[in-house]
Amino acid sequence: MGKGGGCVSSKNKSSKSSNSSKNPINVPSSTKNLKIFIVFYSMYGHVENLSRRMKKGIETVEGVEGVLYRAPETMSEDVLVKIQAPLKDDSIPEISSPSDLVDADGFLFGFPTRFGCMAAQMKALFDSTGNLWKEQKLAGKPAGFFVSSGSQGGGQETTAWTAITQLAHHGMLFVPIGYTFGAGMFDMDTVRGGSPYGAGVFAGDGSREATEAELAVAEYQGKYMATIVKKLVHG
Repeated sequence: MGKGGGCVSSKNKSSKSSNSSKNPINVPSSTKNLKIFIVFYSMYGHVENLSRRMKKGIETVEGVEGVLYRAPETMSEDVLVKIQAPLKDDSIPEISSPSDLVDADGFLFGFPTRFGCMAAQMKALFDSTGNLWKEQKLAGKPAGFFVSSGSQGGGQETTAWTAITQLAHHGMLFVPIGYTFGAGMFDMDTVRGGSPYGAGVFAGDGSREATEAELAVAEYQGKYMATIVKKLVHG
């Protein structure tokens, strides 16, 4: 048989398997704390607030740790000053290199919507992961999304939906919350961001803060993702 899949090794050749180099999915050790990276971009703090509650939700699940990271800023300081963007919290580090992502057992990616798609800062981070894609370093890792928008019709679902392509090309597993939050998903008494794709916040003109209802979904999503990651690893 010629070169290609299904070729049987000759008895005269080494019996060592070459499959290990072909299998891109690395199963984490069952003895270490699992880590879910909450990687977000937040211009005015709305997505950051959701991120912090997600971390709280993650850490209600034993053996799972939530780690906050910022997507690197692509705008200049001058522009940020002109648009009155608040200073970033230095206690939350930026992703210094795409290779940092390899250490995660799962992800929650958060970003504001820009015309129905993810913000350019988060897209730039995904665009920088070409070498990880080439080596399939993120294949098999579960990931979810959470977003913010300026209005109720501002693209919270389309922003998450269009972001799925990033995961598909990496071979990652998209984990939406669906309607698992229960009755809170059907509440019509309060204005609330979020969808079956993930938690969300309506920022309005930037002055509206996340409500407790929106934060509760974020905390739930963190717990839900931690449960899924733990189940995938430990069964």
